[in-house]
Amino acid sequence: MTVTTQAKQLIRVGHSPDPDDAFMFHALANDCIDTGRYRFTHELVDIETLNRRAFKGELELTAVSIHAYAFLDDKYALCSCGASMGDGYGPMVVAREAASVESLKSKTIAVPGTLTSAYLALRLCLGQEFDHVVVPFDEIIETVRLGKYGERSIDAGLIIHEGQLTYAESELKLVVDLGVWWKDLTGLPLPLGANAIRKDLGPAVMQDVERLLYDSIKYGLDHRQEALEHALQYGRDLDRGQADEFVGMYVNDWTLDFGPRGREAVARFLSMGFDRGVLPERVTPEFVQFG
Repeated sequence: MTVTTQAKQLIRVGHSPDPDDAFMFHALANDCIDTGRYRFTHELVDIETLNRRAFKGELELTAVSIHAYAFLDDKYALCSCGASMGDGYGPMVVAREAASVESLKSKTIAVPGTLTSAYLALRLCLGQEFDHVVVPFDEIIETVRLGKYGERSIDAGLIIHEGQLTYAESELKLVVDLGVWWKDLTGLPLPLGANAIRKDLGPAVMQDVERLLYDSIKYGLDHRQEALEHALQYGRDLDRGQADEFVGMYVNDWTLDFGPRGREAVARFLSMGFDRGVLPERVTPEFVQFG
């Protein structure tokens, strides 16, 4: 008698090599939960690269910037879980000397990518385009400290990820925290990143994969020290206390579910991007709902 086993459906996952994403995906990456008929593989790539790869629909499940999602809604839906929200904090602009927000309009700013939510937030904050140079996110602090990138002079830098906790160690000065600016403006958290799932998988698979992502996030929150140990591999210059703080900033109740206010924040962010001429179309975000 021949026994056949059905091959598991492959779900290719892309996320950033950062403590918060590593914490979120720990259970899936290390077989801590039963994934049933699905097999997950993981690619760790910076967010701007993931944003641009998503245009080709290469990955079934991928981290994306909310900004980038505005160009991807034909291919991807947003998972209800897996959000990165800056609730009164977020990407920051830093410089070597104290400066005003208004002065940034005439400065050259290193940015981590033009599809990042940080870039869109700064465009909205300044109310205009600004001179910028795209620099890998983990090189921006050093670029600002040196004042140049290649042949370009750099006046300030837009920092994301753990740089928000470490910039002062390089004797840089905070010009604006975009999470604070957005909260003051709207009363809402600043929607930065999400996990997006390819629509062509169909509703049943989309709901299954979202449920497994939820289970992975919940496992990490319920086994915090274990998940944090895994996340520390991606902390770059963070000590354990800083890594724990950073994870707490971006893996929390918002990550388990955008909720009504989170969904409102995404819609408001994208709507404002269109109203102010940054986004070419008005986008209504589509969220996967748990089955």
